Amino acid sequence: MTTFYLIRHGEPDWDINEQYKLKGHGRDLVPLTHLGTQQVHVTSKDKRLKHAQLILSSPYTRALQTAAILSKELRLEITIEFDLREWQPDLTFSYDTVEQLMELGSDYDLHNGIYPAGQKRFWESKSMMKARMDGVINRYLNYEYVIIAGHGMAFRTQVDVGDIPHASIIEYKMWE
Repeated sequence: MTTFYLIRHGEPDWDINEQYKLKGHGRDLVPLTHLGTQQVHVTSKDKRLKHAQLILSSPYTRALQTAAILSKELRLEITIEFDLREWQPDLTFSYDTVEQLMELGSDYDLHNGIYPAGQKRFWESKSMMKARMDGVINRYLNYEYVIIAGHGMAFRTQVDVGDIPHASIIEYKMWE
């Protein structure tokens, strides 16, 4: 059995997106706020994490910064896994406003992440996101304890929870 500690990144500085008018994946380059780094430092003290053998991270800045803080505090190596990235709201990579992001997110929520019959959407479906998350998780079932620094929507494909607070830990157990 493998215990995965799913740790959502700390609070990100979303204001940078508007300041620099970032588009598509550029919007995922924002770092953590000062509060976000403090949140992760607090999380790194959680006694459950002392058993972890490695840290897996999404390639997005907010998750990488979270993983870097955990790595420093826990003295663990980080492996970046591209498929741990957050939900992709626009597979055309052209959205550039918070309003468009909210529209795409609302449509995803309205349809529970499932494309309506006979219709295609711009956003990544829940099943697409789950498949890539499962692929990563299955490669690490030979470990006992693994930290994953990542994202709320991606984690919700694995566990049935509502909103996940920044820098919080969800224990997820898998059997080979």
